[in-house]
Amino acid sequence: MMIRLEYFNRNDFELLIDWVDHPELLLQWAGPTFEFPITIDQLEHYIKGANHKSANHYVYKVINEETNERIGHISLGRVDRINRCARIGKVLVGKGHLRGKGVGQQMIQEILKIAFKELNLHRVSLGVYDFNTAAIACYEKVGFQKEGLLREVAKFEDVYWSSWEMSLLENEWKGEV
Repeated sequence: MMIRLEYFNRNDFELLIDWVDHPELLLQWAGPTFEFPITIDQLEHYIKGANHKSANHYVYKVINEETNERIGHISLGRVDRINRCARIGKVLVGKGHLRGKGVGQQMIQEILKIAFKELNLHRVSLGVYDFNTAAIACYEKVGFQKEGLLREVAKFEDVYWSSWEMSLLENEWKGEV
């Protein structure tokens, strides 16, 4: 399966709300950005100022090229054109049956093309909870390196979660896989 990224817009709100259907998934997907349940107002705020030439954040839906079906979500935020860096966030393969099939790796490659080729960035970072071994493996396959563990940075119910900080530099990026 091949994918493409297109700007996320109001027409995609309901599908994303359906995908993020419990508080634990919300925290894994977006950290403290949203409150459960996600609302239209929260999503309006999320995309405000996004997706234009000089934006500091870009929000995408992931499209299956063969079916034109929306299958995921990803963002590139904290775009700093002076220091040439940005942060990948809100990575979600929304269709559960597609998880573990390389879709996440394609999503990361596509967002890196935007970061390194279109925006001419030098460094891209991300955070991933330490128990999400599938995501960590995906990011490492693309070339991300662990920089450090942020211990117990989030709390879900009575459990604290730790997060790996990872990054990839432009000269480390392998380009298309």
